[in-house]
Amino acid sequence: MTALRLAGVTAGYRGREVVRDVSADLGEGGWLAIVGPNGAGKSTLLKAIAGQAGFTGEITLHGAAVPSLSRRQRAREIGYAPQNPLLPDGLTVTDYVLLGRTPHLGPLARESGRDRSIVEESLTRLDLRGMSARRLHTLSGGERQRAVLARVLAQHPRLLLLDEPTTGLDIGHAQSLLERLDLLRREDGTTVVTTLHDLTFAAQYADTLLLLDGGEVVAAGPPGRVLTAERLRTHYSAEAEVLFSADGRPVVTPVRRAPG
Repeated sequence: MTALRLAGVTAGYRGREVVRDVSADLGEGGWLAIVGPNGAGKSTLLKAIAGQAGFTGEITLHGAAVPSLSRRQRAREIGYAPQNPLLPDGLTVTDYVLLGRTPHLGPLARESGRDRSIVEESLTRLDLRGMSARRLHTLSGGERQRAVLARVLAQHPRLLLLDEPTTGLDIGHAQSLLERLDLLRREDGTTVVTTLHDLTFAAQYADTLLLLDGGEVVAAGPPGRVLTAERLRTHYSAEAEVLFSADGRPVVTPVRRAPG
């Protein structure tokens, strides 16, 4: 079943086009990684899917046009984590993650025991139980990033939109986070769309890559077809080799340019 469909999507801000004519289909429980050099339009495309940037074309989620969804419906269906979220420093980690349950509460309703159980589960998944009582302003950059993701997971959305979710995380925490996301989609059928700068991580976890450059799709498909040394040279101005791990997934290795 198609979970997310983009058809001829053009998006931008204040009349300026940032991405143009993007089309893609993503099945339920699939993982799409949007990749490309800085300024390619990755975050703008993610915001358009989330309903936070104007666009033309069609974006449908499980057959429903995203603009037709009410704000509450959208919050239940889509969990969006921007790259640089504004966090209310005075809240504890638990109280912040609890905000993820807001779309599921009625007017003036208070959170239930089930809501708190879901929050505890989210904290555990992101390795935050030990800092649940800490104020957000006391967290490191990587810890704050995990708190943002825990809040999104607490929404229990069917579609996760994550803009550079590994920003500020060391390789161990980044890998742990991506493993948890992979487990979430396999166990719960959650559909995942991420932007990622790390091409090796993108290739290891995503089913499909969408390579943007200058706001346009220049390649799309399985990681092994999208990531080539020629494309990295053309679109990233990078010298790199594309190797393959034991399971056949690409590994991007930068190659030092010869001196002089």
